[in-house]
Amino acid sequence: MDLNKSIQIISFDNPFPPKYGGIIDVFYKAKALHDLGYKVYLHCFVSEIAACSPELKLITEKVFFYPSSKNKWFFFSKIPYSVISRTNKDLLTNIERIDAPILFEGLKTTYLVHSGKLVNHFKILRMHNVEQDYFKGISNSEKSLVRKILYYFESWKFKYYESVLSKFDKVLTISHSEEEYVKYKFNNSIYVPVFHGNDFVSHIEGKGDFVLYHGDLNTSDNRKVVEFLVSVFKELPDYKLRIASGTGEKFVNNLIKKQKNMFFDTLEDFDDLKLLLSQAHINVTWSFQKSGTKLKIINSLFNSRFSVINDNIIDDVLIADLCCKVGSKEELINAIHDLERKPFTDSYRRAEVLESKLNDKTNVKLIDEIITRNNEKSGTV
Repeated sequence: MDLNKSIQIISFDNPFPPKYGGIIDVFYKAKALHDLGYKVYLHCFVSEIAACSPELKLITEKVFFYPSSKNKWFFFSKIPYSVISRTNKDLLTNIERIDAPILFEGLKTTYLVHSGKLVNHFKILRMHNVEQDYFKGISNSEKSLVRKILYYFESWKFKYYESVLSKFDKVLTISHSEEEYVKYKFNNSIYVPVFHGNDFVSHIEGKGDFVLYHGDLNTSDNRKVVEFLVSVFKELPDYKLRIASGTGEKFVNNLIKKQKNMFFDTLEDFDDLKLLLSQAHINVTWSFQKSGTKLKIINSLFNSRFSVINDNIIDDVLIADLCCKVGSKEELINAIHDLERKPFTDSYRRAEVLESKLNDKTNVKLIDEIITRNNEKSGTV
């Protein structure tokens, strides 16, 4: 087996369909590695075992599925629930049978490393969030008292669990702020931009028909954003707001049932989203918690017109400069008034920045270089 061109990936969820932030990065990273010539062995923790999709089969040598545990006693463990619930005795056996570096997708997949296994393997971590900050943010946004408490303790557990980062040969961060955080504490980080599957910027000029928000409404932060945007557009009755998601239809419809300028769109797949993005004039990407790069802004910039963000969305200055950044409800309302009157004419500048800086084919070579240097150092090439 050619070690230069083989890799094992341990994913916290099934990467197909790639329908929300973190899992989009997993799928398109695996695809980029496959396109570069890697044999990809994919290990996935899932809530329910399903047949492997044809799309995953196309980019992998083999896919292993493991059921995530639903053992409620794990809530009382000192190890974060989202970590200890992703343990399976077959995972170690299957990993040991394949001689290849291991890429762990997020701290949630790292129980084997924490427990002292895989010491002699080359291990890379894709860091999707500073998990204690992420779960603290969810706790703050959550309305259910029980969930608020559970997420608070998950945050507290991750604060101590994150020392496992020191056991990885390299940590790939998704934002510059996280790169600096890991570099300061463990000195093993490198910034590798998000993988997203967009090859080219859609040159959509002129004016669109509405303001769009899209996101996974299973998360409390996104639901809080929807409530915020509904309050904004109650003050903008002449502007149409479309809220698009594969989840949360009942939640949204209860909020907007008396609002004639607000609508919910069900997303079945990425093609549905791309159609809405092509028709939108303004995209609002907002968050009440700072946690990495929000991938939804990348899709908006590649496939739509104006993007309005707040400070928690992305910390890459070149990409943030392609957006209109605001910090309050009043500033958001003023930005919508201002942009609604303007035709969009900035797609060529976007293409110049995005197609070079956020190029999956280019950025996957950063991972390839890390693995190649290790193989040269260890004498396996």
